[in-house]
Parts: sequence; structure tokens; C-alpha cells
Amino acid sequence: MPIQRLATTPFPDQRPGTSGLRKTVPVFQTACYVENFVQSILDCIEGREGATLVLGGDGRYFNREVVQIVLRMAAANGVGRVVVGRDGLLSTPAASNLIRTRKAIGGIILSASHNPGGPHGDFGIKFNASNGGPAPEPVTEAIFRRASAITEYRTLDTPDLDLGREGETLLEGMRVEIVDPVTAYAAMMERIVDFDRIRAMVAGGFRMRFDALSAITGPYAAEILERRLGMPAGTVVNGTPLPDFGGHHPDPNPVHARELMELMTGPDAPDFGAASDGDGDRNMIVGRGLFVTPSDSLAVLAAHAHVAPGYRGGLAGVARSMPTSRAVDRVAARLGLPCYETPTGWKFFGNLLDAGRITLCGEESAGTGSNHIREKDGLWAVLLWLDIIAALGKPADRIVRDHWREYGRDYYARHDYEGVETEAADRLMTELRAALPGLVGKRFGGLTVREADDFAYSDPVDGSVTPRQGVRVLFAEDARVVFRLSGTGTSGATLRVYLERYEPADGRHDLPTADALAEVAAAADAIAGIRRHTGRDEPSVVT
Repeated sequence: MPIQRLATTPFPDQRPGTSGLRKTVPVFQTACYVENFVQSILDCIEGREGATLVLGGDGRYFNREVVQIVLRMAAANGVGRVVVGRDGLLSTPAASNLIRTRKAIGGIILSASHNPGGPHGDFGIKFNASNGGPAPEPVTEAIFRRASAITEYRTLDTPDLDLGREGETLLEGMRVEIVDPVTAYAAMMERIVDFDRIRAMVAGGFRMRFDALSAITGPYAAEILERRLGMPAGTVVNGTPLPDFGGHHPDPNPVHARELMELMTGPDAPDFGAASDGDGDRNMIVGRGLFVTPSDSLAVLAAHAHVAPGYRGGLAGVARSMPTSRAVDRVAARLGLPCYETPTGWKFFGNLLDAGRITLCGEESAGTGSNHIREKDGLWAVLLWLDIIAALGKPADRIVRDHWREYGRDYYARHDYEGVETEAADRLMTELRAALPGLVGKRFGGLTVREADDFAYSDPVDGSVTPRQGVRVLFAEDARVVFRLSGTGTSGATLRVYLERYEPADGRHDLPTADALAEVAAAADAIAGIRRHTGRDEPSVVT
């Protein structure tokens, strides 16, 4: 079958964000929209001739169709082999693992992560590099430049392949290998955490609930939790991936995983609760009666990871995204570990991981990971928590409260103002940046501004500088507020305001979070004029 070279014209909106290109499904269904972006990715992959590429997605609406498009285009562009998850499905962590173990040149992952799915929901395409992590900024910028000037794409006129049968087939000389998406990932987990120890805990009556939110992690969780670790059938709920996530918003937080929260705060709560998101890279941890913030989760994992087989040699260092609370900083200081503060976006952890400078990393938006892959990994975090619980012989809620008694508590919350008019959001940030020089020394209620800046990151590995990553206001009273615009939405702008206050004193760790942060929230509004700019009296979501 001859290669087709089809004429096209650029779309002006194909600049990848922190996690690839995300738009609504109808946008991606526009003629040539997918083809333009995929061709731009392929054009920017050096050495693709005869190389191996990994392909799969989270199963959201339009996933199957795009998998077939990518296969035909990969064959037309000289790729030697594409490793595809059965039925076109791969969690993002599993894709990262396959890229690394198969020594692939990279991977094309079809996902909009925690964004809603369905015919009118969101879709996404991102390229992960040969290290298994999201493409670095020079690559994403090259993809955007290519997409902005594209004049043709290459494809084949061939029937769709059967993606449901494992094994190899040829597509005009390119080998298409369809693999079980779960087996390799589960085997990797058995090397990292102590399955025997967890099985013994389960045999002793330990109960948990895992809510897969009708997203990609369901089959992975069922295989590992129920079949390999011996938990009863039904431990994993909403375990079948659905194109619209069954109407769930696949974002693992107390708002969108409400049923899990109700169970865990009810009279018959199991010992442990957890959830994951659309593509499996995020996690939610809930103890009996206690939601564990992602920031606290990262700190607890850093403090106790050494009990797991994969980390018995100790940690090289830790890292967190700038908006994430400083709880892990306190653990690192106690353990004498390097601690890095990076911009939001997992690709910034990649250099540190590849250079061996860190072992664990995480961000406040429910993403936690380690050096086993180059993505955040929701189910891995859950399994590491289970291993720690089994090793310490304590329930999750007690582990967290003991952690607060030892290190103090960083009260923390994120206020999201979603769908804000883009011009209004940009105006707020512009005025806020202009006001920074005059903030130091000012008082807002009982808080005094000690420092204020626009965070810029200097990568200690390659020396690159990434400016304007969010405004930080630090108060003398060991409190902090961060303002930034999110790059993961598909309409309008999302203003994210992160509030944090440290409470060292034992006995003051059970305040309602909103009460502990009320003064910080009031200062944030006074400093940035949130109500004035957005017209909102309250955030859309508080997590």
C-alpha cells in the first residue's frame, strides 16, 4: 500500500501544555486536527526510522479511533515497531514503564488525565521521551513550531487493526505488537513493595476500598489488589474503564470521589481507602476518618519508604513542585536529604531522576512518583502506603497523626477558580506581579509579608531557567500563599490559589482546615483582588 501524502493547513492552537495537547473531543474530531499534531510529533522524533514506539491511552471517548490513526501514520513515517496496550489501553505509568523496558524511542499517550470524558468531554495527546517521561520543553516547543507550519501529513489507507488480540501483526512493514497492559506493570510492583507482607496483613482481616472511578486503573488494581494480594472481590469498585468514566469526574479528590469519602468517614469504614484518576497517574489516600492531603502523603512516604524492598538502600533526595506544601522539606531536613523545589509539571522531575539526584517526588495535585518510572504513579503510591501500613502495624490515620506530632502539620488547601475569563485571569496575574516589590513588610490581618516573588526555576542538571512559574507570598508567621494559572484546562482559565500554614504545636493538629487557613485566605484575596477580578465570592473547588 503506497504512502499517502495529504495536504493540510496549520491550526493555531496546537501548543502543548505541561501534559501535552488537551482540547475538547469535538476539537480533536475536526478534520486533520489529530493528524496535524501526530505528524508534528513524528517529525520531531529523531531516529524514528526502524525504532520502537509505545502507544496507548486511558480509554476515554475517541481513544480507539486515534490509536488507529496513529498506527497508520507511524507506519507511513518509517517507525519499525509499535507496542500497543490491548484494546488501545495503557495507563500512563504502564506506558512509561514499557518505554523504558522496551528501550523505545518514546511513546504517544492519549489522555486528558483527570479531566472529564465522553463525546463532549476532553481528550489529549502527549509525547513521552525515551526516558519514559513527558517531553522536555525544547521538544514540545519544536512540536508546536512544526504544527504551526505543517503543510502535509503521511498516512496509509488501510483497514483498522484488531486491537483486542495479543500478539504481533504487520502493518505495511511495521510490526504492531499488542500486549497485556497489566502484566509488566504488576511484575514491576512486586519488585518494589513486599507483596508477602501485605498478603499477611490482608489475611489478618485488613480491609480496604479502591475506587477506580471507571477509569484506566481498574484492571491494574483488580489484578494486584484482589488477585495477587488476596483482597476480596469488590475491593475495587468502578473498575471497568468506560469512555465517559461512567459519568464520574476522574479526579481523585474528596469532591469527585465523594462516595469513597462518605464510606471512609462512616460507621463501617474499612481500614484504608484509595482512588486513582483517568489515566492512572494520580492518587487519593484516605485513612479511616481522615483524608490525607497529597502533600502530607508525599512527606509520609519519604519518611518511611525505606521499609519497602525497592528503597531499602535509602533515598538519594526528594523533590516537590513549588505549590506543594513544605511538609516533605521538613522530612528531608531531618533525614539530611537534598530537597528540590521545581515548577509544576512532571517533566521537571525527569532531569533530577535521570541524574540520580532524587528518589521520590510529588506534587499537590495528587501526583506522587519515584525513580521506578518517569511519571507519577497512582497505584504505586497506594501499594507503597499498604507496605508501610503493614510494616509499621499502624492504620493510615494513626501514621499521619504520628507524623504531625513528630514534624508538625502544614495545613494546606487549594482553591480553584475554574472557567475564569482568560483576560480577567491574565489581568489579575499582571497586576499581582507588578505589586510584588511593594508587598514586603505589609500586614494583612495578623500576617506580615516576609518575601514575595515570581518563582523561576534553575535546573541544577542542565542549567536551563524556567521563569514566571507562579507568584509566591511568604509570611513571617510560617504561612504561604501561591497564585498561578493552570495549564490543564480546556476552556477559559483556571486560577489556582494555594494556601499553607505551619502548626508545630502538638495539640493543634485537629483544627478544621478552613479555620486554620482562614487568615491566609483573607490575605490572599486582599493581595490579589480575587473577587474583584473574577467576580467570584468563592472558589469552584476546594481540595
